Amino acid sequence: MARMRGADIIAEYLIREKVPYVFGLCGHGNIGLLDGFYDRQDEIKVMTVRHEQAAGHMADAYFRVAHQPVATVTSCGPGSTNLLTALASAMMDSSAVLAITGNVPTSQFNRAPFQETGRHFQAEFPNVIRPYVKKSFQPTRVEMIPLTLRQAFRTMLTGRPGPVGIDVPLNCFAEEAEVEVPEPELWRGGIRPGGAGDPAAVEEALKLLVSTGKPCILAGNGAMVSDAGPELKKFSAMFGIPVATTANGKGIIPEDNPLSLGVIGRNGTHMANESCRSCDVLLAVGAKFDDRQSSSWIPGYSFNIPPTRLIHVDIDPEELGRNYPPELGIQADAKSFLRELCHLAEAGMKGKQGTTGPWLEGIRKWREDWTEFNRTQSNSNAVPIRPERLLKDMRRVLPRDAIVVCDVGEHHNWVIQFFESYEPRTMLQSWGFASMGFGVCGVLGAKLAAPERVCVSVCGDGGFMMTPHILCTAVEYGIPAIWIIFNNYGWNVIRHQANGAWPDREIITSFRKEETGEPYNPDFAALARACGAQGARVEKPGDFGEALSEAIASNAPYVIDVPVERDARAPSVGTWELPPFAHAEPSYGKRNLRS
Repeated sequence: MARMRGADIIAEYLIREKVPYVFGLCGHGNIGLLDGFYDRQDEIKVMTVRHEQAAGHMADAYFRVAHQPVATVTSCGPGSTNLLTALASAMMDSSAVLAITGNVPTSQFNRAPFQETGRHFQAEFPNVIRPYVKKSFQPTRVEMIPLTLRQAFRTMLTGRPGPVGIDVPLNCFAEEAEVEVPEPELWRGGIRPGGAGDPAAVEEALKLLVSTGKPCILAGNGAMVSDAGPELKKFSAMFGIPVATTANGKGIIPEDNPLSLGVIGRNGTHMANESCRSCDVLLAVGAKFDDRQSSSWIPGYSFNIPPTRLIHVDIDPEELGRNYPPELGIQADAKSFLRELCHLAEAGMKGKQGTTGPWLEGIRKWREDWTEFNRTQSNSNAVPIRPERLLKDMRRVLPRDAIVVCDVGEHHNWVIQFFESYEPRTMLQSWGFASMGFGVCGVLGAKLAAPERVCVSVCGDGGFMMTPHILCTAVEYGIPAIWIIFNNYGWNVIRHQANGAWPDREIITSFRKEETGEPYNPDFAALARACGAQGARVEKPGDFGEALSEAIASNAPYVIDVPVERDARAPSVGTWELPPFAHAEPSYGKRNLRS
């Protein structure tokens, strides 16, 4: 037992948990906490940002790359509400973030002091944050902080990972108490990831997969979070079973692997959708069947479940049977399940697989047709630059292990379809909550997690301007990230949607000077230079590869502004329904409804 301030307890425990970074902003509500880090700066690095949302996105991306949580610190009132979007994004995509928020002193609870949220309950920020975290804590005495911290880390990291909030009244940072700081290894060392699932169910899953000539695997974020890539590749190769992925599973199997199908969904690949709607048995591992990945659950576009027999494996039982009836639903950790599946196969069932030769030949033909369909635009020399050409050159120049942190917008559809990912955790995105700013800010968290690798943010002009202050943080701390801005002078994905429903009735979806109608955006390269970063504008397709090479070689924060063809639309291979509007038919391929 030792007499310690609340701030010192927090600093000590984070260090014991080997947390390398704290991202955040100062405010009167957390200055006491910041003082607790002052004498520990050699053991844990505290970094400031210019907006709290940036701190949350950086922490989110850091976890996705390193699979190690970091913390954010924000002050009370707007300092903490500014964090909500980032926490919602982390929650929807199963990313562990420890959000430490300051609040008003306990002696002032329910007296409406400066920045108290207290309309329905005193100092109620924990209630504000509840939908966006796995659990929300509020220790109101220093003695409560050690228990809160160890429970927070357990909650973040067991089962499906996710963010946790700890809301601390201002006085608890500065006050002292006799406490014992927990040893993380003692409390969590014996906790193991979720098991492989019921042994009989795992054996049944294997029998189903090898009893058909048209099996398919769908790997999602759950497989990525559990680091199940090696087991997935091994099992897929054993039986020649093709693998599609969700957007957040992209890269868990190299997309140049002959058994890789790419991403499922409306803006996925043709071979992924064709395979998943045509297969007899589908093994879905750690995959959500959300609307964009399932073509709004309309049969015949991405899936036909049933008659396709679904084996659904997820660590979260709420996902089992949420949108499709599983023939076999197994609550299990993805890595443990696939490892056990491999063990069973090696133990004597390897020779019992179905005939996959004709099935794989059909898939090969779908892939060839899809490649040929896109060949013209990927080689285009048109100005403004076609997105397909831009992504082809980006893939050519970037190292195989480069990390791409994709923001939300029309460019996202192109990236998912046409940029191949070869390693796990090299394609990061805000999928479930689709938060603009994630890719713009998250690239710094990715670079801190993997400083030896090239880290690139692919973002739109609209999303970049939501959080352009991230350049200042990059320059302050010398973080050599790269931003590639797909500049189409507007909210282009919404522009296309609106024009599809109401042609020639465009309103506020383009960036224009009202007086002249001239397209308008700031000079992004000049903006970068004004912040102390480097910047370039590329208007000709043949110049982009060289510009990207220069950005990598600079080892400095670097912005590349690329005007792209704003009327280009990513080909749809599935569909997406937004009731009451009717869903559209694919622009490539066609519905295959099976009974």
